[in-house]
Amino acid sequence: MIDRDRFPVDPWRLIETRYSEDGVGETLFGVGNGYLGLRGNHIEGRGSHEHGTFINGLHETWPIRHAEQAYGFAEVGQTIVNAPDAKVMRVYVDDEPVSLDDADVREYRRTLDMRTGVLERVVVWETPSGKRVRMRDERIVSFEARHLAILRLEVVVENSDAPVTISCQILNRQDGAGVYAGTPAEAKGGAGFDPRKAEKISDDRVLEPAEYWQDGLRSALSYRVAASGMTVAVVADHIIETENEYTARTLVEPDIAKNVFRVQAKAGVPITVTKLVSYHTSRGVPARELVDRCRRSLDRAALEGVSIQFARQAEWLAAFWERSDVQIGGHDDLQQATRWCLLQLAQASARADGVGVAAKGVTGSGYSGHYFWDTEIYVLPFLTYTSPQWARNALRARVQMLPASRRRAAQLNEAGALFPWRTINGEEASAYYAAGTAQYHINADVSFALGKYVRATGDEDFLRREGADIAIETARLWATLGFWRSSRTDAGEGVSTFHIHGVTGPDEYTTVVNDNLYTNVMARYNLRYAARIVREIADTHPEEYERLAQRTGLGADEAAEWDRAAEAMFIPYSPGLGIHPQDSLFLEREVWDLAHTPDSQRPLLLHFHPLVIYRFQVLKQADVVLALFLQGNHFTPEEKKADFDYYDPLTTGDSTLSAVVQSILAAEVGYQDLALEYFEQSIYVDLHDLHHNAADGVHVASAGGVWTALVSGFGGMRDYAGELSFDPRLPADWPSLSYRLQWQGSSLQITLTAETLTVEVRSGEAVAFTVRGESFTASVSDAAVVALADQGPRIPGRPTLRQFEDARRDDGTRLSASVPVITSAIPIVDADSLD
Repeated sequence: MIDRDRFPVDPWRLIETRYSEDGVGETLFGVGNGYLGLRGNHIEGRGSHEHGTFINGLHETWPIRHAEQAYGFAEVGQTIVNAPDAKVMRVYVDDEPVSLDDADVREYRRTLDMRTGVLERVVVWETPSGKRVRMRDERIVSFEARHLAILRLEVVVENSDAPVTISCQILNRQDGAGVYAGTPAEAKGGAGFDPRKAEKISDDRVLEPAEYWQDGLRSALSYRVAASGMTVAVVADHIIETENEYTARTLVEPDIAKNVFRVQAKAGVPITVTKLVSYHTSRGVPARELVDRCRRSLDRAALEGVSIQFARQAEWLAAFWERSDVQIGGHDDLQQATRWCLLQLAQASARADGVGVAAKGVTGSGYSGHYFWDTEIYVLPFLTYTSPQWARNALRARVQMLPASRRRAAQLNEAGALFPWRTINGEEASAYYAAGTAQYHINADVSFALGKYVRATGDEDFLRREGADIAIETARLWATLGFWRSSRTDAGEGVSTFHIHGVTGPDEYTTVVNDNLYTNVMARYNLRYAARIVREIADTHPEEYERLAQRTGLGADEAAEWDRAAEAMFIPYSPGLGIHPQDSLFLEREVWDLAHTPDSQRPLLLHFHPLVIYRFQVLKQADVVLALFLQGNHFTPEEKKADFDYYDPLTTGDSTLSAVVQSILAAEVGYQDLALEYFEQSIYVDLHDLHHNAADGVHVASAGGVWTALVSGFGGMRDYAGELSFDPRLPADWPSLSYRLQWQGSSLQITLTAETLTVEVRSGEAVAFTVRGESFTASVSDAAVVALADQGPRIPGRPTLRQFEDARRDDGTRLSASVPVITSAIPIVDADSLD
């Protein structure tokens, strides 16, 4: 799948052996820490897809102009701002600039070392006059020092004396043009509709200059963001080390700062320039104060020494891999891709420190830097089970959104809180309510992540002080959004059921429906969880309960009302097809014949009007199947297989969130070869640019899903109701799979082979768990080694719609499949494509 000449296999490094300016490389070789991210742009600072320096939460706001306005529509959009770019360190030899696209390059190698966190590039090139120049540059964004980045460049003219100039710059690319621009052409209205890209912010200035100055080799720029009012400052310090003679010149203007070193280089005598950069942002602090903060960050780094910063980066990552690594035996290619995905999760979340985890992390402007429900369902599991503090920080970001979420719920005539579908500042930023605001399931997703975190970590303190507020306010919304309906059974008994109408589930190709199964199942969880924790806090910590009740206005009867609604929640089921319909009318639609849909019309959202898509049974991403995984203890194995068989052939995979979930369920129900196929699609989403938009940033949720597919899919780990269990599905050609877990304060190592499952407790208390229903305990002194008879059921091939060729809906009509063109529908019994 990958050009292995350009990207050779290495289990601990991502290596590039040929120069390229493509945007995918900028994403793949980006470095960040969850707060600050530097795209993998070359230091020459010229041609690129997007010159990007991104700071989590630094955004501009703009009025959303609807073609037709209605009450309650989102009013203010938010888009991430491209922060001033300090990556530029241009080299001139004989007064000619290095330009790798036309230089005579003799050697090239770029490496992202996942053990040290260092991005290194080595280039050897020859000038037209025959001078051989070796350049080695490296950069880190510190995990330990949240506001610090370091860039270091060494230049050696190996075979001749020559004048060398190194021009270090800070550029405001957000408001620049031409080679100084940082925003992709598409975001400026240049080409092609694609909702996954950033919106255009404004034709006016976004970053309004504040304080700027130079002091010796230190340069500072600072700005106020025009509409959002945020402030940002960047200060860069420079250290030059060489035995050659040199002079230094400076220039500073509102949108550019230069520190230029002119060196009379002797043959073989190196020139090293180290650039220490600090960024600070705020929603209320004046820019001048941020400049002072940057100065203090640089003073501290300089005092400690640059080598210490690189050493600490390696130490930090050693600890990260100690608790997070997943090892796949015998497959260095998959090992490399897995570790790259896990590093991306660290780079997106480690130092987010109370702000959200964006869909693209800090690697690009895709999705405008917004936070989605993706974080809670796809990223939080990895954080919870490997780095619980990061999970806690991410959940605190949701706590901070509660005031805005309460206002949003009231605007929609509901009680409690409604979390935004996409946001940066806590306000809903989606202009298309049908696939945005209508995704009420985000409330349950956030509550679900909260419950997982508390059960896995035992952090009841966080739950009582802050987390319970999330559960209570989200449950309140379901209680008013849903409604009761009475009916009678065949025996004449009265039955009341609880329904939720007018919502959109995870599948964005089906919108504003009634009784979406995923939404109802997750809302049921949300209601039950809120009721349970309220009672537990009241029983065990009455004083905390009183504070909670006062804080939230909790009524004495609310928990009982939530339990009643949860028990009566309507869960759709079709006796005729023997499956759970995705929603109340999903099976009434015609089936989209995906096998006859040409690749040129994929993804569907870029080639068909939404109203066309909404008329068909076709899925952008797993919906029912995701519910089967997250709430799997509420479905039988037979139900899971029947549902997977039905929905898998209808799923386009147009979303990068889909294949990981399909992999997990395929493994569980027995399609083990298909599970591996879906897994490989997931793991190479960015590394092979499978969705043709990796240039806009890393698909962080997909990277999180890769971890879940390994641990919960092939590793078979579940923790339903807080009970740890395993039912593994090791791929046939994998000798072993090993992963780490943090579980209620204990550190576990789980190792899986075809014959055994071994659970070791590396630190902490003994841990109880089950393997396929049998109970075991492991402790520090006594590992548990469990013999395995097999790796679960194995079903060849994959599900197709042909299995339903004689099936009928509950009203007696037969299914048919077609592609939405001006032609007649193709009956399922005659469709060759359904094999």
